[in-house]
Amino acid sequence: MNRRTLLSASLSIAAMSGFAVPARADALTTIRDRKKLLVAIDLGSPPFGQTDAQMQPTGSDVETAKLLAADWGMPLEIVQVTSPNRVPFLLTGKADMVIASFSVTEERKKVIDFSNAYGVIQIVVAARKGTEIKDHASLAGKRVGTTRGSSNDKEFTSLNTGAQIVRYDDDATLITALVSGQVDIMATSPQVMAAANGRASGSPFEVKIVVKTNPYAIGIRKGEAALQAALNEWIAANLANGKLSAIYEKYNGVALPAQMPSA
Repeated sequence: MNRRTLLSASLSIAAMSGFAVPARADALTTIRDRKKLLVAIDLGSPPFGQTDAQMQPTGSDVETAKLLAADWGMPLEIVQVTSPNRVPFLLTGKADMVIASFSVTEERKKVIDFSNAYGVIQIVVAARKGTEIKDHASLAGKRVGTTRGSSNDKEFTSLNTGAQIVRYDDDATLITALVSGQVDIMATSPQVMAAANGRASGSPFEVKIVVKTNPYAIGIRKGEAALQAALNEWIAANLANGKLSAIYEKYNGVALPAQMPSA
């Protein structure tokens, strides 16, 4: 056998047996082997994620992630994200999951998977008390602030109201814009509206239109059936024992619905 024939035979054998890429471990196994939970959380989205006076992470999503890590017996590492980069950080493996008031939408379900719902969030149009907004048509030509890449942004944009939409990178920046008078109307959640009222003077903001009520859930990469099952089991247990509702009520001022909507 000459050298060329030998090389060709060697490459054929290698192609069959030597060049296979090792199978990637599933996410749940990776988490357990690492013994640390990497959770993407938006700390610019009060009351779900924010920092306190000592610049420590707090909020309902932070407490939810801490509860999950404690129940799974491992430390928590928060991977800070914003609304626009939640999915990219998840898909590139920078986090094991996203716990960031992550509304379940058909568009997102094409790219990632979700756990069962652990909370709900409304999309509303809000403005100062005394501002007359009867319907979506009333918004034509008006400046409306929202958070870039959020479900609030997408749902409101899809309405085609004729409003001039002003997008901010996170909820904290949107709140600052509202308090400083850069915009007077917002397409957001009641929680963000409440946070703005906590900082604003004068007439309070109030809900003018309820656009939609969405469940939110934990986002994970597609195909992670074991992780999804483990999260669903954990959510069911902590809805039943009241811990998730207590966290939600602590930061949102209302209890979770008795019957959670399907995610």
